[in-house]
Amino acid sequence: MKIGYTTGVFDMFHIGHLNILKRAKEQCDFLIVGVSTDELVQHDKNKTPIIPFNDRCKIVEAIKYVDKVVPQIDKNKFRAWELYKFDKMFVGSDWQGTETWKRFEEQFKPFGVEIIYLPHTDGISSTILRKLL
Repeated sequence: MKIGYTTGVFDMFHIGHLNILKRAKEQCDFLIVGVSTDELVQHDKNKTPIIPFNDRCKIVEAIKYVDKVVPQIDKNKFRAWELYKFDKMFVGSDWQGTETWKRFEEQFKPFGVEIIYLPHTDGISSTILRKLL
């Protein structure tokens, strides 16, 4: 059984979120999704999510492609791997080639974890939606 893992804020759930989850599930048997806590979003993005953490978890949990939802309390992907032992980690293609993800690729290579970059859905993001409010 192949276990997949991805993370996100999933604020103002939109078609880009659904596309990532659907594409990830197509490539694994069991998909674990880490939902960023309100505190992590505030710390990393200096924003407060519009939809509170518990509600975002319930929304993501209800998506048929998601098998398990876990809190993402920090960006330590290796610690997440130690907890969940996933085989594949999914991230949007907009992160491919960045220094951060190059480091993750090197860190996970000895453990056989495949990092898969999924196509980003252009023209939609929670940031764009926030500006429209």
